[in-house]
Amino acid sequence: MASKESAVLGEMYKKWVSAMADNPDMTLEETREMFEHWGDVTGEPGGVDYIEVIANGVPCMWAKPKGSDESRALLCTHGGGYQVGSMYSHRKLFGHIAKAVGCPALIVDYRRSPESLHPGPVNDCVDAYEWLLEQGTKPEHIAFVGDSAGGALAITTILGARDRGLPLPAASIPLSPWTDMEINGETVTTNEEKDHFVKRSVIEHMSATFLGEYGDRKDPLATPLYADLSGLPPFYVQVGGDETLLDDSRRFVAKVEEAGGEVKFDIYPGMQHVFPFLAGTAPEGDKAISDQAAWVKPKLGL
Repeated sequence: MASKESAVLGEMYKKWVSAMADNPDMTLEETREMFEHWGDVTGEPGGVDYIEVIANGVPCMWAKPKGSDESRALLCTHGGGYQVGSMYSHRKLFGHIAKAVGCPALIVDYRRSPESLHPGPVNDCVDAYEWLLEQGTKPEHIAFVGDSAGGALAITTILGARDRGLPLPAASIPLSPWTDMEINGETVTTNEEKDHFVKRSVIEHMSATFLGEYGDRKDPLATPLYADLSGLPPFYVQVGGDETLLDDSRRFVAKVEEAGGEVKFDIYPGMQHVFPFLAGTAPEGDKAISDQAAWVKPKLGL
């Protein structure tokens, strides 16, 4: 059963949905300001330094835990439907993950839609990954981590890197990944009442904004369910049992298995979208990040 502490995430999502419904003319700037509070439910990890850098022209933020192994790195991609969220809203979440793994995390502040339509965010993340390689970090010492749209980017950045002929990272951890721009998952309907945030209307609006008028919902860099997933690094997918995007995870995991890839898959019962945000405030958030670290550390040689 979900802990009482975990309810705060669902309550925040309800407030956001209500605020957007009450103010249909809410500007993009106002919406983004609201989502900058995503990290309000996250405990401060402590012992982590945050340093802003420009990586191949892309604004990024290092989350560097004290005493961590700087020969390893996480490349972190934030969620928010490619439209909201930032390196600031996700700073504490990725700080917790970096601290648990024991290496720095580079949080990518990719350009968002509608200013930068698909594949702009993917290209920015590949640029940042290429920069990380140029700094001398070996690909086998890098893992990707991302949530929601950033969870998709934790997959599609690998595909984009492969398209550019770059060496691939050691592993990837997509959290509640949004893998289907066609919105075909059964749980979009069956979990509509349980999921307090990611309603069909939200997915439809954000996908249309990201792809633009002429976008292709079957583009593998937007819907990785259509990608060639053979020969990719191992994945660890985490998702909440109450999420509308649960089937986005299930179907991606099935596709990786069909392609002969390695994938670990955990569904956390009763949890909302990107529940690892509860790190430092609810046991489910801490457990998810502990599970991530236990899985990825051997992959990075930590």
